[in-house]
Amino acid sequence: MVTDARDLARDKIVRLSGQGLDLVSFWRACREPLATAVPHYWAPCFFTLDPASLLITSHFDEGIPELPPEVLEHEYLDDDVHKLVDVARSSPGVSTLHEVTGGDPTGTPRWQANIQLGGDQEMIAALRTRSGDVWGALGLYRDSGRPMFAEPDKAFLVDVAPHLAEGARRALVMGEAVDPEGSDAPGLVVLDGRLRVESLTPGVERWLEDLPDGEWGSGDLPSVVKSVAASAARSEDGPDDPGQVAMARVLGRSGTWIVVHGAALVSPGPRRVAVIVEPAHPARISSLLMSVYGLTDREKDVTRLVLQGNATSEIAQSLFISPHTVQQHFKSIFDKTGVRSRRDLVAKVFFAHYEPRLRDNEQRALASRPLRGGPGSLM
Repeated sequence: MVTDARDLARDKIVRLSGQGLDLVSFWRACREPLATAVPHYWAPCFFTLDPASLLITSHFDEGIPELPPEVLEHEYLDDDVHKLVDVARSSPGVSTLHEVTGGDPTGTPRWQANIQLGGDQEMIAALRTRSGDVWGALGLYRDSGRPMFAEPDKAFLVDVAPHLAEGARRALVMGEAVDPEGSDAPGLVVLDGRLRVESLTPGVERWLEDLPDGEWGSGDLPSVVKSVAASAARSEDGPDDPGQVAMARVLGRSGTWIVVHGAALVSPGPRRVAVIVEPAHPARISSLLMSVYGLTDREKDVTRLVLQGNATSEIAQSLFISPHTVQQHFKSIFDKTGVRSRRDLVAKVFFAHYEPRLRDNEQRALASRPLRGGPGSLM
């Protein structure tokens, strides 16, 4: 019976991830199947992370509309365990606080903060797509005296994590298309059941014209948009891996790589499909580090890997340089950013550029506005 319930819960999450829901609606709809499959103490804590830096960009918990400052202090200032970045970088992508502390978490700041809210156990899962990008994290909690989170619980989260990640990724991109931020924001095309254009967001014409065989001036959609829309329409009934089908990456006429992805929209009326067209631009964190701090390309690479929690040896191996060269880059980066340590660097970048995004997203959630990903605006 437990296996049947978990199978049904998984199938529901898979379907939800392909329905083009906004992020808050997606998180809310996932609460029931998660509670059925893995009973827990209070509403799940959902986070989105910037895949480029693994720093928090938003948080959603029905009972905690604003994340307490001390939670962020534990995550980015304190010497603590079971941080989101550690779980995101781990091979399993899921762990419990009891597990990483050898069964006794009581001496950790994280457990002490959790217990004040009534939670004794904590299980965190990284929301990682099939391609390996981490778009978020999920925290589940149990109060004292409850059965310990076990391997079947962890296995379930590992199974559904790619679908939760895909739903979050799609919601963030669609939200930016509906409520754009910047000139390179995604564009949105909504099609009816016969794949005829129903509506467009401002600026999407630019991307449609740049696509191969795009002749939007004559009203004809590029073939890649039609193909992705058709795949999205077929996926409405819930394929095994939605989102992996309805996506394409093509080289535009301008030389810019463009990503086209679609989703069947949930509505009581006739079937409708949303197609998002966006530039496959470099991570926004790179532009931020260059414009705000004046870091070189190599210093940006080193900083990005530091933000992701990599050790000096891992950075050296990743960039094919010596640990000594990494240390030299650290000195220059610290001078330019005005910090003295790696931890200070992570904290400065987060609290200066990501916490404002997090706080804005909390207000957006309360106002039923689309949530945003990545660091805050450079303006």
